[in-house]
Amino acid sequence: MTIDRPDLSRRALLGAALAATVLPRAARSQQGSDPGSQEPTDMKIKMIFNGRTMTATLYDNPSARDFFIMLPLDLTIDDYAHNEKIAYLPRKLTEEGSGPFGNERPYDLCYFMPWGNLAMFYADYRHPGLIRLGRFDAGEEALHVSGKFPLRIERI
Repeated sequence: MTIDRPDLSRRALLGAALAATVLPRAARSQQGSDPGSQEPTDMKIKMIFNGRTMTATLYDNPSARDFFIMLPLDLTIDDYAHNEKIAYLPRKLTEEGSGPFGNERPYDLCYFMPWGNLAMFYADYRHPGLIRLGRFDAGEEALHVSGKFPLRIERI
């Protein structure tokens, strides 16, 4: 005995048509907002410590945007290891901006997920657990000044 189920095939066709309409639109809406994007934006910041000013351009990822909305901030910048300065944020950033990245270079501005701090590199580095937030544009030589200082971070 065969049972004809026209309602099932209509549902399948309707579901397929809906998926064909919705999925491409969802994929297009994600373009340009890659979570690990290394594309520069118009989000610019300045960091001031020890009478010096550095500027940086943030990248187009959720973690960088989350950081940008926190500004202005008054923090403390301090030496860490032999290649970076760090500053602890008042709260952790979203980790949606995480993703593998290569081409690590001095003067990258990163977020270290396990500790919830900014990592400002002035020498070569490679470390898991980082999200690259942006890159310094000017004044980055200030990172080579050793010591612990009050740090002001503002939007430009």
